[in-house]
Amino acid sequence: MKNLSISYQDLPIGSKNYYTLLQAFDDLPIHYLSEATWEAEYPNRPQVGFQIMYTTEALYIHYMVKEDFVKARYVRPNEAVWEDSCVEFFVSFDNRNTYYNIEMNPFGTGLIGYGTANKDVRNRLSNDTVKKINAYTEVKSINGKKEWNTVLEIPYLVFEQESALSATSLKGKTLQANFYKCGDELPAPHFLSWNRVDFPTPNFHLPEFFGNITFD
Repeated sequence: MKNLSISYQDLPIGSKNYYTLLQAFDDLPIHYLSEATWEAEYPNRPQVGFQIMYTTEALYIHYMVKEDFVKARYVRPNEAVWEDSCVEFFVSFDNRNTYYNIEMNPFGTGLIGYGTANKDVRNRLSNDTVKKINAYTEVKSINGKKEWNTVLEIPYLVFEQESALSATSLKGKTLQANFYKCGDELPAPHFLSWNRVDFPTPNFHLPEFFGNITFD
């Protein structure tokens, strides 16, 4: 099981965009989505790294993606963004009993679910809640290779079942989480994870395979 530490950062005062936020990640380690459990059936392997930090108001995740195809079809909250080029963050505050799944395409179109691993009874958070997550994104093509990078700004209030969640309450705490990249309807589908998921078919909704994230 993998472990990572999350540093607290003070963001500079002023307007935010991808490039100003990028400066806050300068000294933070890059972690990689290097696990491709289903590579035999889905051999395409984008290069995906991420950085993560927390501030007084929000959790920030910086995803860096290089892949053959970039697709962003969905534009409304809680649509099937996992079919697009999609980065995902699943996190549990109660030792894997329940968890949030946050999924975003390159447009910043998001989906958030909450509940147990039983998909039949999981709930989608409201569209208004999903819209509280800001995405600061750049997309480019270098020698025919597509690259897109995004910083997700996830306010603590998005985690609606966690009362009085704050940077102070998170400090020193260890949660269970996993980070993913998928694209179910891309010309070359793929399913990558940070912590390995040992299951015969692609399935990210398996909290028993979450790793540990600790807030410094």
